[in-house]
Amino acid sequence: MKKIAILGSTGSIGTQTLEVVETNGDIQVVALSARRNIKLLEQQIRAFHPQVAAVYEEKAAWELKEAVRDLDIRIVSGMDGLIEISTLPEAEILVTAIVGMIGIRPTVEAINAGKDIALANKETLVTAGHLIMPLAKERGVRILPVDSEHSAIFQSMNGEPRGGVEKILLTASGGPFRGKKREELMDVTVEDALKHPNWSMGQKITIDSATMVNKGLEVIEAKWLFGVDPSNIQVVIQPKSIIHSMVEYKDGAVIAQLGTPDMKLPIQYALYYPERRYLPGERLDFWSLREITFEKPDMENFLGLPLAYQALRAGGSMPTVFNAANERAVSRFLQKKIKFLDIYEMISDCMEHHKVVENPSLEEILLTEQATYERIESRW
Repeated sequence: MKKIAILGSTGSIGTQTLEVVETNGDIQVVALSARRNIKLLEQQIRAFHPQVAAVYEEKAAWELKEAVRDLDIRIVSGMDGLIEISTLPEAEILVTAIVGMIGIRPTVEAINAGKDIALANKETLVTAGHLIMPLAKERGVRILPVDSEHSAIFQSMNGEPRGGVEKILLTASGGPFRGKKREELMDVTVEDALKHPNWSMGQKITIDSATMVNKGLEVIEAKWLFGVDPSNIQVVIQPKSIIHSMVEYKDGAVIAQLGTPDMKLPIQYALYYPERRYLPGERLDFWSLREITFEKPDMENFLGLPLAYQALRAGGSMPTVFNAANERAVSRFLQKKIKFLDIYEMISDCMEHHKVVENPSLEEILLTEQATYERIESRW
């Protein structure tokens, strides 16, 4: 029986991972974690009986301890708690479903402990890809992508030599505001931005999809996951989210992975790789589908993507600034403290005023994150 630990079990990816576990019946969940949602975490603990659970916020951890006093489980907290479940000897795979740069240190420690990583935490590679990928290679650890797009690329590369890749074609739905101009985006609401046309995701990633920042983060992540030059990563708008991504080879062949928009597919593929298992759910009906359309991304009105390419070209600590500024901007937008287009302004301002640190250490990455937050606090 395969044993897994989950960072961020109460979020969208975490809950769907547990659905995959429940459906298959041959995976044991040995550890779970959440930031503060102890009500759902308690339900998960009672359903899956992990050995240990981590709650990042100390107060919430004490509340959970009281709630599960009748159970044989250890409750830990803070960053030390996240690292403890990430390195738990019994776990073979760590699912990094946690949101934000909080996931970097536990992921590094899990790799050092020899755990395979089912990676759903974009920030890990966006900000520290230059550290993570060499470390994984050194430790003989597999990084198995859970994002639908990166999973599609991973699947499309199976059995093919990496040297034969000409281009990665990273697909995007275009989000809820596809086709809108800048003046139409000035007063869009949080509620409007959370209405993704295809995917059911957490709030932060849904806003990132609306701004196209999410696709920018995925471009940076793809560079590290697949060792492809940024100039060979092309974003293609595919509004129905049927083609999840494609790989073009040097002989002109294009291999794509298609399917219905269901995150449980890449989650299950990562957990059981290289085995494919039956997954209940809707199947593509090509007679009903009839056509798949494509568009160029709008780089003039949706600045998340060009800003990401700019950060990637600058390299070093700049992707950390891009990511950290976006995290704080999205948080403020969700709290209705800023407008939608202010997200771009905040990211751009922080990038313009940052002096790049080449090949930053983990400590320098975290210091860059903090400096970015401080700039935003002082100006907005």
